[in-house]
Order: sequence, then structure tokens, then C-alpha cells
Amino acid sequence: MLTSRSVDSDGANSGVDPAPARLTVGIVSAGRVGSALGVALERAGHVVFGVAAISDASVHRARTRLPDSQILPVEQVAQRSELLLLAVPDAELAGLVRGLASAGVVRPGTIVAHTSGANGVGVLAPLTEQGALGLAIHPAMTFTGHDEDIARLANACFGITAADEVGYAIAQALVIEMGGEPVRIDEDQRTLYHAALAHGSNHLVTLIVDAVSALREAMSGPGLLGQPVVDEQPGGLPERLIGPLVSAALDNALRRGQAALTGPVARGDVDAVAAHLNAVESFDERLAASYRAMSLRTAELARTNPALLELLAEKGH
Repeated sequence: MLTSRSVDSDGANSGVDPAPARLTVGIVSAGRVGSALGVALERAGHVVFGVAAISDASVHRARTRLPDSQILPVEQVAQRSELLLLAVPDAELAGLVRGLASAGVVRPGTIVAHTSGANGVGVLAPLTEQGALGLAIHPAMTFTGHDEDIARLANACFGITAADEVGYAIAQALVIEMGGEPVRIDEDQRTLYHAALAHGSNHLVTLIVDAVSALREAMSGPGLLGQPVVDEQPGGLPERLIGPLVSAALDNALRRGQAALTGPVARGDVDAVAAHLNAVESFDERLAASYRAMSLRTAELARTNPALLELLAEKGH
């Protein structure tokens, strides 16, 4: 828990009070991220008194995940908060901050933290200039709106950025209380940090969806008993086929890095890769372009057969 310092009658600090300092927390808005962090903060002993929720989905999440919190207008949430959590999309953050500053509803000394990955604390300048303490606290996790979101926070890292060491200490304490691991990201590196996370997570989804689509086509004939083996819903046989392979590849990549590369591209097998390109191109030209680009990058990392690099470069033009 965040702790408060006790003060003797003569004004001297007597050290850190063992009793936790509970913060009054307001959240804008009760989306997937905001509501999940709200639950984590409540479990840490803080009091989420109010949330701003506009859409039906946000109202439902607020009432389900944070039943003791009031659904209030943004201005009222901001006025009453000791910790104001701004959990809005990246594109909306700057406008929200300017609006709050213009309305003058955030009290000096309020901790204002946003959850945007791409932004540091600079975006909070209109409020920090009025005496707020600005923090960037970004959970490096994907959120679906389901119960697993809250459980996953316990294993997540959070990219934190602050203007000074006091801010970093507060951000670190909040993240640890929520069960996460704080990772310091400098202000001028936030965009690269966010791009790397998006590349690794969002593009992984695209990669798997494309691979499953190709598998579904490859398995479209009758099964062992003469019945179709593939349906169009996620979670079917193509997903079961590729799932263990992808899970093992991800685990190997995280534990062994570049040494985890296997397959025809890493081996420099020109004939196999050329056959792949032809087969995928006949199925979906856009998927083929993605396969080609990823194969070229894989070949570069593996420092493989120069003839394969030449083939992939030629196909790319």
C-alpha cells in the first residue's frame, strides 16, 4: 500500500506510518482497461468512489465490476478524486486533459494517471501546470472485457513514466499494489515502447488469423468419416492444429531468442519457400505479401542462404 508519513507535534517526520494510506479513486472511463484497474485498486484497499461511463457496455462494466462505485459526470469524478485515472483511448486523451484543465475541476495535489501506452507525462501538462502530479501507467496487456483481464494483471508489466523520482515512486507503488511489475520508460521512448508492444501483440493476432484461414482452406475436403472437418467458428480443428505449435514457438522465442528460429526460411531452403509463396499467392495475394515480408525478415535474422534472400527480395518488387 501507499504509506503516509506521520508527523510529531514539533513538526518532525517520525518515519513511515505502518497504516496504509487509502486513496479516493475516480476513473474516466469504465472501459475494459479502466474497470479492470479499478478492481485491482479496490483489492489493494483503495476506494473507487466514482466512474464516468457513457456507453451501455461501459455502464454494464461499471455496475458489474465496481458495484459500489457511483456513475457520475466526468467533472464530478475529477473534482472528488485523490487519484484520477484517465483510461480513455490514446486519441481522446489530450482533448480530455485540456477540457479538465479548462474547467478547473482537478484540485492541486491530485494524482492524475493515464493508461495510454504511446504517451508519457507531457500530455498531462495542462493539469500538472495547475498543481496535479502526472503519471503515465500503462499495463502491457491486452484486455477483452472478460474476467481474465483482472487475473492477467497479476502477471503483467506496466510501463511507467513520471516527471521526477517522487512520481516514479508513487507510480511504482501503485503498480505493485495492483500485482504488476513496474518498468521505467523514459518520456522520449514511449512511442517506440508502444510500437514494439503493438507489433508483438496486435500483429501476432493478424498472423494467427491469417494462418488459420489458410489452414481452413487446406483442410476443406471431407474428413476421415466423409464429413467436413472444418467450420467457420474460432476454436475448431485448424486452431487446435496450430495452437500447440504456436505456443511452443512463442515459448521458445521468449526463452531462447533468435536461436528459436526453425523451418524452411531459417534453413535457407529456396525450393520449399518458393513453393510456399506460389501456394499462398494462389489462395490470397494479401496473405502472400505478408508471408513474403515476414520470410524476408526471418531470413535476415537467420543470416540464411543468400539465394533465398535474393528470391524474397525479387518477389517483393
